[in-house]
Amino acid sequence: MSDIAGILAREIELVSRFISLLDNEQDSLKRADADSLQAITAEKGPLIALMNGAEAERTAALGAVGHPDAKSGMQRWLADNAGDAAAAANWRKLLELAREAKTLHDLNIQLVAMHLKNATEALAILTQPPESSSLYGSSGQTMSSSGSRIVDSA
Repeated sequence: MSDIAGILAREIELVSRFISLLDNEQDSLKRADADSLQAITAEKGPLIALMNGAEAERTAALGAVGHPDAKSGMQRWLADNAGDAAAAANWRKLLELAREAKTLHDLNIQLVAMHLKNATEALAILTQPPESSSLYGSSGQTMSSSGSRIVDSA
């Protein structure tokens, strides 16, 4: 297995773990479980750093053989190394997993936006000034609400 194929295999493992976290995040968002979301967020940061490191390692390895650009460099490297079936398969798998991760991430963003919208609407309802309503006083006539408690006027 070439160095590139090995790096791609590590990237596949890392992105697979990331997809698992995104699935867990989605489940937590569906349940509105803030506690588990905090734990997932704490796991995502270091994992993203590892993924970025693996990508940088692949980019450096491609640059060392004259293909400095990450994505197009990979395509050119694969064309130059057509016999490296493991690298080609790993690259296809990595691209597939990256698409899956993006789709999950986009869905999670929509769920977060939905929760934010609901929370904002609830907050607006709870903080809006009370509508002036008419109450009946002891004389049977309507009187405006003063904001004080009804029992104070009885």
